[in-house]
Parts: sequence; structure tokens; C-alpha cells
Amino acid sequence: MSITNPSAKERLEILTLRRNQKMARSAHAYMRGNTLKFYEWLETTAGKALPDGPAVWICGDCHVGNLGPLANIKGHVDIQIRDLDQTVIGNPAHDLIRLGLSLATAVRSSNLPGITTAHMIENMIGGYEGALLDRPKKEAKAGADAAAIQRVMQQALRRRWKHLAHERIEDLRPTIPRGDKFWNLTRAEQRDLKTLLKSGELRNLVTALHSRRNDADLQLLDAAYWVKGCSSLGRLRYAVLVGVDHNRRTEGGICFLDIKEATTAVAPRSLDAKMPKDNAVRVVEGARNLSPNLGERMMASRFGDRSVVVRELLPQDLKLEVDQLTQEEAVAAARYLASVVGKAHARQMDEDTRHRWSKTLNEKRSKTLDAPSWLWSSIVDLVGIHEASYLEHCRRLMAAA
Repeated sequence: MSITNPSAKERLEILTLRRNQKMARSAHAYMRGNTLKFYEWLETTAGKALPDGPAVWICGDCHVGNLGPLANIKGHVDIQIRDLDQTVIGNPAHDLIRLGLSLATAVRSSNLPGITTAHMIENMIGGYEGALLDRPKKEAKAGADAAAIQRVMQQALRRRWKHLAHERIEDLRPTIPRGDKFWNLTRAEQRDLKTLLKSGELRNLVTALHSRRNDADLQLLDAAYWVKGCSSLGRLRYAVLVGVDHNRRTEGGICFLDIKEATTAVAPRSLDAKMPKDNAVRVVEGARNLSPNLGERMMASRFGDRSVVVRELLPQDLKLEVDQLTQEEAVAAARYLASVVGKAHARQMDEDTRHRWSKTLNEKRSKTLDAPSWLWSSIVDLVGIHEASYLEHCRRLMAAA
């Protein structure tokens, strides 16, 4: 088996093994890589008993790793939702539970006491409601107090092309080194890529940054199949380097494109929701509603017979990693990240809808926890399910070794 030229069958075998190994690292890693468990739970009696929130675009897979700093085309950086593969018009309660589950498993991976989870859920719902009711100063303070958030934001603001190149392709030259992370394209993939690069829509995307000329000369520098994370298993994924007036050596001279196949969302959608039938168009539409910084530099297209999403990666785009947290960091991060999700939901609601949804969130609270009882019980139930499944996953992996 060639490490740089695996066949389609070999690609799947390699990706499956890597996915299973990655998910075995911790219960938190398993939860992030196994969205199906969450969706299966939503079909149970407990999942169907959740309150019906207003039908808005939701992330659909709202775990901590899918939030992070994102730059817009003018260079302004905000924490927003950064992965919209599962976005649908659905129940915002699903995003709240998925985020709470993610934070709870991160707390367990950090060996923090269970009481931290209770404090975290209280602050999470407080941050979400604050965003719904437009209390920006209080939620901004939570972000300032969250050391994990501040670390990644400061890192994002300092980053330039050389940092993106080192991190993504481990090389400053405008080539993509083949090996463990990047594989050669097939002839058919090379042909489909050249067709895509000739489109006017792609030119508009590449030249959208304020530093690039609309009539800039575009040149394909290199492209490779990109070996990516758990949820991308079996999907087409490509890294593409495009020179923009490359011979001029101007700012913005290299564009790093991420081309990702869009497949049918598994996340439950509202029954009367009217969404685009094309999956790539659905992802872009969801991004424009939930994460404007990302949505404005994405486009839907075709790659051969597949529907794909194309976006430019910028140096400031980072993933939040919260595997090791103190109790204070966990609580502050929960409040702030929930406010990010709340803001994404709220921008799609009018004032009356926001207040009605906030009122629903204030119902059915116990005397011992300042959060909806359904949110707490859902997270507790899901943590137990994922812990048991994680151990079984590890046992099967060990038996197959």
C-alpha cells in the first residue's frame, strides 16, 4: 500500500483505522467523533420530550471543537461556529444539549469534580439567555474571564500565512508535502479540480479578500487529498493552493482552499422547514445565518458528480481545544461559548420570538439547579451513554489489534 497513492478502497481502510484510534483517546474525543449516538438519543422518548424551540438554522453538531476564532474577509476576528456539515433548520435545544454534553465530557477528561458540571450548566444557560436578551457586556466579561478562550483568541490575532502553512501543510513553500496527511489526487480528481477552478464563482470567492484585485491572475500551485478528522470519514476532502497574482508577491498572494464534500445531514430538522435540496447550498446557507464571518467566504459547487463546499482557510481560523481545564476556566468558557451559540440563534429571531424562547428556557427548573431540568437530565443521560459506548469502542479496537 502506497502512503501517498492509496486506492479508493485503501483510503477508506486507512481513514477507518485512524478514526477509531482517534476516538479511543478519551471519552471526549469519542463524543466528538460519534455524532450518530447523539442523534439516536434524540429519537428516544427522552429526546422527543424536549421543548420545541423556534425553527431556526442550528449547527446540528454543536460541540466545543466546532467553535473557534473565524476571520471575515476584512480581517476582523470573532468566536463563531466553524463547522456546519450538519446544519439544518431545527430545534435550538439540540445545539444547547450537544454543547452541554461536549463541555461535560471535557470536564471529565480534565478530572474535575462532578459539581463543576452543575456550575457549568447553570452558567451555560445564563450565557445563552444573555445573548437571546441582548446583554453583551455581561457575556463579553465571561469571555474575558475564560482563559482558554483568551489564549486561542490572542493566538488567532497574531497569526499570519507562515503559521497557517506550518500548521496545515508543514511547509512555507507553495507546495503540499505528500505523506501522512496529504495524498496524491487521481487523474479524475485532477480533471474535476481544473474544471472547478475555471468557474467565475470561484474567482469571486478567491478575490473576495480586500487585499486582492478582482482581475488578479489565478494559478493552481498544488492540490492534494486531505486526510482529515473523524466526521469526514469517507467524504471527499481536498487542500488546494492557488496563487493570486503570485508573481507580484503581494499580500494575499497565496489562497489556501478547503474543498469538502457535503452529504445529507443526519441532524433532525423541523417538519415544515424549507431548506435547499443541494447539501452544499444547505451548508452555505446555514453558515451565512449562524456564522457570517465564515459564510461570506464559502461557496457551494460541484466536483464531478459530488456536491462540495469550498472555503478559503485564513490564518486566524482555529479550533478550540478544552481537554484540560481548571474549574474556573470550565465555568467561564461554558458561559461564553453558550452566548456565542445564543447569538447565532438570536440573529434569526425577532424580539417576541426571543422572549418567548427565553421564557420556555426558564420553565421546569428545580430548586437545586438554576437551569432547565430537561437540559440537566439530558446531559446526564447522554454522558452515561457515551461513557459506556466509549469503553466498548476501546475494547473492540484492542480485540482487532
